[in-house]
Amino acid sequence: MNSFKHHTKEEKMQAFGRLLDVQDRLRNECPWDRKQTNESLRPNTIEEVYELCDALMKCDDKEICKELGDVMEHVVFYALLGEEKESFDITDVCDKLRHKLMFRHSFIDWTGWEGDPKSELAEAPIDSSEVEMTWEQMKQKEKDGNKTVLSGVPAALPSLIKAYRIQDKARNVGFDWKHKEDVWDKVREEFGELEVELNKEDVENSTRELGDFIFSIINAARLYHLNPDNALELTNQKFINRFGYVESKCKEMGKDLKDLTLEDMDKLWNEAKKFDR
Repeated sequence: MNSFKHHTKEEKMQAFGRLLDVQDRLRNECPWDRKQTNESLRPNTIEEVYELCDALMKCDDKEICKELGDVMEHVVFYALLGEEKESFDITDVCDKLRHKLMFRHSFIDWTGWEGDPKSELAEAPIDSSEVEMTWEQMKQKEKDGNKTVLSGVPAALPSLIKAYRIQDKARNVGFDWKHKEDVWDKVREEFGELEVELNKEDVENSTRELGDFIFSIINAARLYHLNPDNALELTNQKFINRFGYVESKCKEMGKDLKDLTLEDMDKLWNEAKKFDR
């Protein structure tokens, strides 16, 4: 039986306030919390975000709830550090986000709302793609917004995700294929160039051409509304599960993996396919 309880806005605000109180006390009374800085917390933040990503991929609501809490704790902690430096606090964080959301959604009438951007009401977008294109244009107009279209792509993003975001941002200002099917000529072209360099055993040029080929595949995925990072992670998990099956069967036979022939491993691998989810 689902025990979920809907909470009122007041209850949500009280819960957030209690979290702030706990974080304040930890900063003052916990030796570990007292010594933390932006730099020391950063690696932990990255780890927490990846743990959230794992939970999201598994669609595990219990874990998602827990990991969201861990990520939120970091947001609250960074805001507390900002407050100590008298630079910003959690109120400023919330207000900046609220103002940005209202400004970028100029097709919604915010009259009477605190922080109303008082901009001319834009025509309502017909779909989510049009919303994304509008966002890129609005970012250029913001006071602290992106100076160029691609400057908003974080340099530290993993390369695969970064490639997708670069292509998506370019699309939002009209730089894209007219017909998605046209991308396959580019994929084939890049694959051919990669083959040429591989046959030459030219490592440097092969590396460049491999990057071009992967970039084109990511582009194709985007055009067909597939997320390449999610797709690759599904394949990673599938490989892990299949290889784990091969290892477990090998142990059952009292053998070491190195004792098996490639044909033996292929047979077990094909058996493992039956258990793909």
